[in-house]
Amino acid sequence: MGLGMLGQKLGMTQIFDEKDCCVPVTVVAAGPCVVTQIKTQEVDGYTAVQLGYGNVKPKALTKGERGHLRLAGKLLRHLREFRLEDVANFAVGQELRVDMFSPGQIVDVVGSSIGKGTQGMQRRWHAGRGPMAHGSKFHRHPGSIGAGTTPSRVYKGAKMPGKMGDERVTVRKLEIVRVDLDRNVLLIKGAIPGVEGSLVMVRPAKKVGR
Repeated sequence: MGLGMLGQKLGMTQIFDEKDCCVPVTVVAAGPCVVTQIKTQEVDGYTAVQLGYGNVKPKALTKGERGHLRLAGKLLRHLREFRLEDVANFAVGQELRVDMFSPGQIVDVVGSSIGKGTQGMQRRWHAGRGPMAHGSKFHRHPGSIGAGTTPSRVYKGAKMPGKMGDERVTVRKLEIVRVDLDRNVLLIKGAIPGVEGSLVMVRPAKKVGR
């Protein structure tokens, strides 16, 4: 996994490329991120860089969290780790900006999908419905969830109504169309998870074999 960056989804728009083709893009305010901790093989058993993002007031953090961030010199809301093979070029308190990305680069974007609340069987699992005639007593109900005598219980993992959305989602192989260094903004082709204002993580695309 390469070093990525935390940011905030601002919304979607469209731009025109050199061939005057309309390209749908998502605007991400990425960084600036601050290096809050460096983990080494000798101390932690693996090498990684921890980044922080999002300024916050001291009262929003616990005493332990404020102590952890004292070397970074800033109080940050979100912390994420990126495993790297070499961490010698990083230092605690170092600030990273969007210039670490370049137009045309392929990235993976991680975020939380939009929460839908409690949903029924049809919307959550695409289940079929019953007859919609007035005499039918079975329209959108779940129906049978198992046999009675045997096994006399409901198997674990049965698809039932419940919470939908608000899950970690990774969208792979998206292209960075434009990098705005002055505003710390990335324009990423296509849609990414989450609502406007939600936290996202942009990282170099992970190579996966067949």
